[in-house]
Amino acid sequence: MVWIGALATAAAGAGAAAGYLGLVTGALPLDVGVGRRTRPLGPQTVDVAAPREVVFDVVAQPYLGRATRAMREKVQVLERGADMVLAAHRTPVAGGRLTATTVETVRFTRPERVDFRLVRGPVPAVTESFTLTEHESGTRLVYEGELATDLWRAGQWWGGLVAPRWEATVAASLTAVRQEAERRSGLR
Repeated sequence: MVWIGALATAAAGAGAAAGYLGLVTGALPLDVGVGRRTRPLGPQTVDVAAPREVVFDVVAQPYLGRATRAMREKVQVLERGADMVLAAHRTPVAGGRLTATTVETVRFTRPERVDFRLVRGPVPAVTESFTLTEHESGTRLVYEGELATDLWRAGQWWGGLVAPRWEATVAASLTAVRQEAERRSGLR
């Protein structure tokens, strides 16, 4: 009888570990619509010494143009329309031992805005925008968004774990966009 209890404990532990891995990687999205809580993402602001059209092109290139090899490893366009794509984004997590895959719609309003909406990922809902405005020495790029979780305090706790990593990934993307846009505008 002791082995039945040990087996049940091992099975429960394995189930919990599989559930956690599924949530972290986005393979097991949890969207029950009960106890929904939202939290802001950003704002993050980056001033780019490049014209707004160049900055927009850099943001849109992995989705609308030919992506570099490095970007193809991170972004896969699943479906493309005139002003919107459905894309899978791959992000290393857990020190690079795991890869989280989110699926998002990306809508383009040239040259001032790019909007993202989560379809599948580690939380039930995320909406984000990159807004580009002309600024003194080039372009101001502002990121803002909202992340939603379910299940009251448990979801709020999970959102507290996910949001900092999400925002760090966005910050790295904004830095890359700034560097590439400034490099391109220096060539013109």
